[in-house]
Amino acid sequence: MAAAAITRRSFLTGREARSTTIAPPGVRGGWLAACTGCGACVEACPTSIIGLVEARPALDFSTGECLFCGECASVCPEPVFDPVAARTFCHVVAISDACLTHSGVACMTCRDACPEAAIVFRPRIGGPFVPELKASACTGCGACIAPCPAGAIAVSQPTGEAVHA
Repeated sequence: MAAAAITRRSFLTGREARSTTIAPPGVRGGWLAACTGCGACVEACPTSIIGLVEARPALDFSTGECLFCGECASVCPEPVFDPVAARTFCHVVAISDACLTHSGVACMTCRDACPEAAIVFRPRIGGPFVPELKASACTGCGACIAPCPAGAIAVSQPTGEAVHA
């Protein structure tokens, strides 16, 4: 029986770690089937967020963000990356109810970490400002995920409209 993977955040918060597999930017649908699991992309990633899961590249935003530098695509010897879409993801992030603002704590860490200013804070009466995601501005880079002290931000499918916490 394999031991369950546990992250420091999941241990401290008492919540189970999420097991979402996210491909590097520019990998589309069936393209990943061409991957041989050589690990060249893992070694080339400057933020070390790419790892191999079942011999396929997967991103782990709990340690950093994607810079869209294209290094993973440039070193890949197989036709895994779409050259047209190499700097895009098919996801955005979502802010859950675990956000500290719902407990009355003023925190704007995600806003400060977002390089695209896709997270803004809306004032509310009687409490701290509430985060709001502008999905159209979110690149899905994951810059807001690791710094969130509550682990309230995760990858989500885009809906085309703002996601409120």
